Amino acid sequence: MRLLHTSDWHLGQHFMGKTRQAEHQAFCTWLIEQVREHDVQVVLVAGDIFDTGSPPSYAREQYNHFVVALRDTGCQLVVLGGNHDSVAMLGESRTLLAQLGTRVIPGVGVHLQDQLLLLAGADGQPAALLCAIPFIRPRDVLRSEAGQSAVDKQLSLQQAIHGHYQALHELALARRTELGAALPIIATGHLTTVGASASESVREIYVGALEAFPTSSFPAADYIALGHIHRPQKVGGLEHIRYSGSPIPLSFDEARQQKEVLLVDVGEGGLREVRALPVPRFQALQSIRGSLKTLPAALADAAIDGTPEHPVWLEVQVEGDDYLSDLQVRIAALCEGLPVEVLRIRRARGTAVASLQAEQSTLDELTPEQVFEQRLLGETFEPDQAQRLHGLYNQVLADLRDESA
Repeated sequence: MRLLHTSDWHLGQHFMGKTRQAEHQAFCTWLIEQVREHDVQVVLVAGDIFDTGSPPSYAREQYNHFVVALRDTGCQLVVLGGNHDSVAMLGESRTLLAQLGTRVIPGVGVHLQDQLLLLAGADGQPAALLCAIPFIRPRDVLRSEAGQSAVDKQLSLQQAIHGHYQALHELALARRTELGAALPIIATGHLTTVGASASESVREIYVGALEAFPTSSFPAADYIALGHIHRPQKVGGLEHIRYSGSPIPLSFDEARQQKEVLLVDVGEGGLREVRALPVPRFQALQSIRGSLKTLPAALADAAIDGTPEHPVWLEVQVEGDDYLSDLQVRIAALCEGLPVEVLRIRRARGTAVASLQAEQSTLDELTPEQVFEQRLLGETFEPDQAQRLHGLYNQVLADLRDESA
């Protein structure tokens, strides 16, 4: 059986006031082409199909169109909820989408067996068992206890998630025995693992709880398809535990990454091959750095990738100690006539200047996280202070999402 592993689409994302709708549409079209070309039987989206729990209507429409287009290929689709996804919103259409060959696991439910899926191969016969584990919220597996320290909460949550994985894996083993076939077992997850390399667009899942899940705590599955980290990578150098990463850059520090999806071949002997398919870049995105003297050359180099119709989106990091109140005006003058659009200006020493585009954006165009981020850009913090503020803010948002889920 051939499975295509992808994650972290973040449909509906606004990036410095810019919509990603065209990029996501181009990616979905490209992905359907890959499914046909490579004879894929299952597409697995390992969490964060949407950027927020209340995505805009065009993002929901993109999602629905993809489901229909994929059905026409004969390929199965499995969608897992991520920390950005609303359990209620994803779950509201799962019965309907099941009629179109799509199985949605929005969150950890009451019945464990609902997360064990039987996947069919090209011949329509059982080909693999999938332990379909979405993002696990602490309330899904834990009861809060008074007097627990932050360390105790971390350990309790880690043990609870480990227990959930093991219980579902044991259920898969029993099901395999019942079927009387040496079916490979695939597991999923939407979380941070120890040693994973993240990017600035990855917001922490747990605050004061689980920071990273040990690789050794995963069950002995043949392949583990992970989401949440946007940089594609093997976990601990292991071939069978992978993050596919996001299909488009979701922050400027991802601009140089080669985005990819993963073709995974499994059979009765377990994992056979994992092959990366590079995702084309649908929108030029760059981060450049230099002084006001060297920036003209850097801007000219960046402009090579742009056209008047599709300018390069830029982050400009300005080196130099002198504070210039007209820095934005100067950068705008340097960019005049070039097919570039500056979305953010930063001082290389760490004090950021509000982006040109963000000032023209309305609050309706920005997510709460982006508003908070832009507010922090005007301040100077020590790294640990900024991280703590991000953590506290993310915890408030997570609590609010849990209440509305």
